[in-house]
Amino acid sequence: MTLLVLGRSRRFYLLLALVVALMIGAVVEGVAWHDRADADAVLHARCLRFSHDQHWRAARPTGSGRKVVVIGDSWSAGFGLANPDRSWPARLAGRVDVDGFPGSGFSEHASGCHLVSYADRARADVSHGAALVVVEGGLNDFDQRSSDITAGFDRLMADLRGEHVIVVGPAMAPSRAAEVPRVDRLLAGLCAKRHVPYYSTVRLRLAYQRDRLHPTQAGTDAFGAAVAAFVAQQRA
Repeated sequence: MTLLVLGRSRRFYLLLALVVALMIGAVVEGVAWHDRADADAVLHARCLRFSHDQHWRAARPTGSGRKVVVIGDSWSAGFGLANPDRSWPARLAGRVDVDGFPGSGFSEHASGCHLVSYADRARADVSHGAALVVVEGGLNDFDQRSSDITAGFDRLMADLRGEHVIVVGPAMAPSRAAEVPRVDRLLAGLCAKRHVPYYSTVRLRLAYQRDRLHPTQAGTDAFGAAVAAFVAQQRA
């Protein structure tokens, strides 16, 4: 009788342990699901904000004359500036249309937002014609594989075939400076193979906002002036 009772007790505690394990697993899975849901919500809100910044800047072309299309990231959009319409493309000569989506880059997954790489946007940007297309970026590709940057670059050039294109590389933003030289060298090499003018900005000394990623207005003006000078040289 004693052995029978002990056997039943053992089965009971094994069953109890199983139930507890299943409950703990359900709780952990629930927490993980909520964490994923929270992360998705944060990403969605960020993408909406970036889309707003993109469309706000796009609605404010600058200058007059030949049409220049700028495809870029937060630097083109004027992220963090008191007057985003004074982002660096405003220093270019001509009627300048700006498509700057914060967080985007050459590679497809530089941004967590859906379909915002340069290649994803290029065809629409030049659908109404352009005398010149200036592509600016690379900072958001800092953690992307070289093969993915190359694939995105190749797609972009295919979409811009027949256009007059100039590529402007990433500056040495302090928060990402360790990876900038790799991206700069890669873009320079890709442009050389396709005979696309490339302007390396790694030697520029710019003033940055507190995030150590985006330029101040003074830094923006200096960046824009340098790019404008390079673009003017290409026309000479």
